[in-house]
Amino acid sequence: MDTQNPQSNVSDVSPDAANGSADSSAQIAALTEERDRLQKEKAEMQERLLYARAEFDNARRRAERERSDYLQYASMEAVRELLPVLDDFERALKVETADANYAKGVELIYNRLAESLRKMGLEPIATEGKTFDPNIHQAIERVHTDEAEDQAILGEFQRGYNFKGKLLRPAMVRVAVKP
Repeated sequence: MDTQNPQSNVSDVSPDAANGSADSSAQIAALTEERDRLQKEKAEMQERLLYARAEFDNARRRAERERSDYLQYASMEAVRELLPVLDDFERALKVETADANYAKGVELIYNRLAESLRKMGLEPIATEGKTFDPNIHQAIERVHTDEAEDQAILGEFQRGYNFKGKLLRPAMVRVAVKP
């Protein structure tokens, strides 16, 4: 049997264990460093994903709003083009005619057109008994008078309209002015 000195076993193992321990520490440090780098990269990727999702949601909402605005604007322009026809019907209703059936037919067509435009969002601007408002009225004539209050609307030349809450055409009016 081979007898060895117990001290030689300890001294033989220690240098190898010390090298293995140093290698293990270096590996652990490298793995820890890589883990920290990957965690940081993962957090950055998650942040970028959240940002991209938010950006996508904002773009989707913006596109939907623009589409809605475009549709509303398109219908607003169509209604604006029909206003002269509505004005012509109003003038035709004021003309006296001998044929009662003809007058009734014109009135029926006017009422149907006016109702259809109301359903689309057209709202006439009231002027009778109101005070002049430059935001919704256009003063065509200023009349110096003591018989009415200053800035009172005396008459309407052309009816004004709002479309879904927005001014489509201002009312053309005659306004009283105190001398």
